[in-house]
Amino acid sequence: MNTADPNTRPQAGGLLSIVIPCHNEAEIIQATHRRLQQVLASTGMDHEVIYVDDGSRDHTLRELEKIAASDPHVTVVELSRNFGQQAAMSVGLSEARGDATVILDADLQDPPEVIPQMLTRWRKGADVVYGQRRTREGETAFKLITASLFHRLFRKLVPYRMPVDTGDFKLLDRAVVEAICQLPEKRRYMRTLVAWSGFKQEPVLYDREARSAGETKYSPLKLLRLAADAIMISSDTPLRFVWAAAGLLLFAAGVAGLSAAIAASTAAGIVAGIAFVGSVQVAATAIVGEYAVRGYREAQGRPTAITRRLLSSQATEASMPHPQGCDVFVAPDQEVASSVHRIGHRPAA
Repeated sequence: MNTADPNTRPQAGGLLSIVIPCHNEAEIIQATHRRLQQVLASTGMDHEVIYVDDGSRDHTLRELEKIAASDPHVTVVELSRNFGQQAAMSVGLSEARGDATVILDADLQDPPEVIPQMLTRWRKGADVVYGQRRTREGETAFKLITASLFHRLFRKLVPYRMPVDTGDFKLLDRAVVEAICQLPEKRRYMRTLVAWSGFKQEPVLYDREARSAGETKYSPLKLLRLAADAIMISSDTPLRFVWAAAGLLLFAAGVAGLSAAIAASTAAGIVAGIAFVGSVQVAATAIVGEYAVRGYREAQGRPTAITRRLLSSQATEASMPHPQGCDVFVAPDQEVASSVHRIGHRPAA
């Protein structure tokens, strides 16, 4: 089914996948599943819940095994160690088979009760429905301010539309999931991958709740590393700052040289020479950086473009040939396999 076409989306029924990465969530995971069950029962869709245990060191995996044993809709994916939340979400998406897939944190800060609103937007034609936070309970003023500043700065740094005040809580249409799963790059930042993929994206406003049990897995240092990683993976703008520095040095060399000529100052002449040599060195570094960035973007292996739909009066979407000789992704109707160890059951297709 080409669910990128809203006319083909199930207005009732269909399969909904829920992907939940977990790391040391033993205290809350049972409560999360109970609350999720209540919400899923009201959606009118068949469902599968995919928990990805990201190398938990507490008894999260044992709790997940209990959940899988009692609920045939649950699959547990156990990773061999802690690979990080971004990797865990990627693995979960590769396992998802739903017409729509929701990514949800295990800590209940993002309320599952928002999922029906996301489904409504999806059935009306949105390909991505992301949760946008109105308020954030239980957060310090420092974290609220720094998070808000980072989101707005990051939006300026990336060359595509990036929503602010959002996290990983979102619904993805099947076509979006397959487009992201087809991307070959290994180091991922899921928020920018979804934004980069395009498609029709709409927000659902909600109030983020305080964590009811356990503790956050992101220390200030980890958040700083994640922010730096996101910028390096997604933006070439930092390299533009190097060019700006080269320009400033060249400007300083010109001013100092002019001063040396007017005042016959040896010191000003020395400053001009140093600034000029510095500008050449910085520009040379920037040129090398440009080549490195272009090589990195090629190594990421992303397609040149993603086709949302193919429309023709002469052929159906399914029978139209894919472009040959050009790197354009047309979302296929296929399942992305994974070799990781699974626990639990699969609902019938």
